[in-house]
Parts: sequence; structure tokens; C-alpha cells
Amino acid sequence: MLQMGRAARRAAEALRSAPAEQRSNAIRAMAKHVRSRASQILAANAEDVANATNMVDRLMLNPDRVEGITTALEEVAALPDPVGKVTESWTRPNGLEISRVRTPIGVIGMVYESRPNVTADAAAICMRSGNAIILRSGSEALRSAVAIHAALAAGLQDIGLPSSAVQIVPTADRHAVGLMLQGLGGAIDLIIPRGGKTLVERVTKEARVPVLGHLEGVCHTYVHASADPEMAASIVRNAKLRRVSVCGSTETLLIDREAAPALLPQIADALDGCELRGDETAAAIVPMPPATEADWHTEYLAPILAVKTVGGIEDAIAHIARYGTGHTEAIVAEDTEAAEHFLSEVDSAIVIWNASTQYADGGEFGFGAEIGIATGKLHARGPVGPEQLTSFKYQVRGSGQVRP
Repeated sequence: MLQMGRAARRAAEALRSAPAEQRSNAIRAMAKHVRSRASQILAANAEDVANATNMVDRLMLNPDRVEGITTALEEVAALPDPVGKVTESWTRPNGLEISRVRTPIGVIGMVYESRPNVTADAAAICMRSGNAIILRSGSEALRSAVAIHAALAAGLQDIGLPSSAVQIVPTADRHAVGLMLQGLGGAIDLIIPRGGKTLVERVTKEARVPVLGHLEGVCHTYVHASADPEMAASIVRNAKLRRVSVCGSTETLLIDREAAPALLPQIADALDGCELRGDETAAAIVPMPPATEADWHTEYLAPILAVKTVGGIEDAIAHIARYGTGHTEAIVAEDTEAAEHFLSEVDSAIVIWNASTQYADGGEFGFGAEIGIATGKLHARGPVGPEQLTSFKYQVRGSGQVRP
């Protein structure tokens, strides 16, 4: 592990000076090798799936999903390069010219669980932003991740960049995670966890380097009294059931109490196959088991939806402030003033009007892919793409000035 850290640090220095086009070509070469090795990747994934006990949908790959990985890589390669971008510049009265310039962070440590595509997404985003990365997949996806990594390493070699720019920990031993969280002797600059609550809690508790990520995705969709019934039903169904295991899946439906008798039955009909748990008012409109206090806190990652009636938009915002995790919230409304108020006042990383919470990922934001969703308020927030994996430095140009 220490050798991997030292190699990653050397690779990070090489990437810092590598031209943008070379890094773009490396990502395209990665995509080429993932596509050409699809059969090997699918075979490795089949072994992982055969041994899986839960979260199989997150783990499973098929030809379309492998092609989706390559497409995401190609999209990242085409993104504007953030490294060296001048975000602001100004001239002081004494003639000093000051610029704020984006720079790579250095070495990223990525600890993730059952999504094999994260292996490629993280590698591409780090390459686009000039960072080296050490990947540590969970045991349930390790065969898939190793197979994908082999394709990524082949792409780097094709372009003449060090393969140590993208490394994967070849063991499922949990001790390896502990070593990464300690920073590998100063090699790792930032840790990004992506997985379940237990993993993120461990990373947050034990890390001795900065952490970027989110603990839970208790996401809300609020149906305002002005909502179009058909739109509300369509959005809520997609937000909950498109893929129940993603962190942007809606876990609580909030609905205006005065409009619930008209709106909730149609929404419930659209949620066929989903278990509803509601407050007393909701259950009187559509029969459902009673929701408990714990339901408002729960990230189900399953076809279960908590339903709460609220007294209006301020009540909805207050519920989100109390029970939300700062991830993604949506409002369905025809009332523009109400929608804009919701967008302004809800303090979450992503706030959406008249669209599904399942858009909460970097690919849908135009980032090509994303390495996670950040729900903290420092450095980066929301989908973490290439620009969010850069820091900055100040360049100061003078003409002989000395400070009095």
C-alpha cells in the first residue's frame, strides 16, 4: 500500500505537467479498451453477481451498461479541461496582476462498494482534472473492478502516461481501507467514499485526510397544491421507482394537505409495486400502513415510500430541514413564485423544480460522469465532476514592486 502511495504521488506530478490533449487521449484510449474487453468484464461481473447477497442491481453489468461506461468515458474526454483555467483576475493599485488558477488536488483515494462503473468514472474524472487515483472496490464488486481497471491501465500505457496514475487495491482486506484513511504516509490528499452508511461513517470517523462525500440520500419530492396531477404522478413514480437503489431516489413524498384528496390517489396509482407508509391524513385518503418517526429519517433504497401531508410550502421546507440529509429535493408546482421560493430556501446540494430527483448525478448535469455527490458545504457541493476535483493557486505578476 505504501508503494502504491509513492507511485501515485510520482504519477500525480507527471499528470500535473501533462498537456490537456494527452490526458484527453488517455481517457479515449481507456474507453477503447473497455469496449474491446467487454466480454472479459462481463465474465468477471457474472462471478461477482453469482456471489452477491444484496444490491444486485447496483452490481450487475450487461452489454448496455458496459457501453454506458465507455460512453461516459468519451463524454469526460470531451469536457473542457479545468487545469490551468483562470477563474478570476485583477490588477491592484500598485500594478500587481493577480490571477486565481485551477490546479489538480494531487492524489485521490476512492473507497466504494457495489457499483463497478465507479471504477471507470472515477479514473476518467481524475485524469480530466490531472489527479492520480487509488481505487479500493468493495469485495462484492472486486472482480468486475479489477477487469475494468485492466482496461484503463492499458489505455494509459497506449498514450505514454504512467499506469500508476490509476491504481486499484487488489485485495478486499479491510485493513487496506484503514491504511488509505491514514493517508499512506502523506501520499493521499483527499478521500472520497461512495457506498452505504456504514462505509461512509467509518471513513468519516477514521480518516486523517480530508473527506468529500455524503452519508445518506434521504431525498424528498414535494407536490405543491398547484401541481399538474399527471406531471406529479409521472415525476413521483420516476423519482421513486426508476432505480430504487440510487442515492437520488426519492424516499419521502410531501404533499399539500388541501390538495392531497385530489392528487394523492393518482400518484398512488402510478406507484404500483411500491409500499406506501403515510401519516394519518394520507392513510385516510389512500389506505396504507402508518408511518413512524423513523420513516422520515430512512433511506430505504427499496420500493418503499414515506408519505406526509404538509400545511403548505413552509411546512414542507421545515420538514426537509429537519429530516433531510442535504442531498436532493424536488418540488412539483405550476406556481412559479412557490417554486422559486422552494429553490431559494431549501438548503440542499441539489434542488429541482418539475423534474425527477433521479437526475441527481453528474452525467445528467453534463459532467460526463461523477465521482459522488458532496453534501458538505466546503470546497465542492452536489455532483463531483472534474472541476470539483481541482483546487486553485494564485499567480502574481509584478514589475519590480517591493512592499513598503
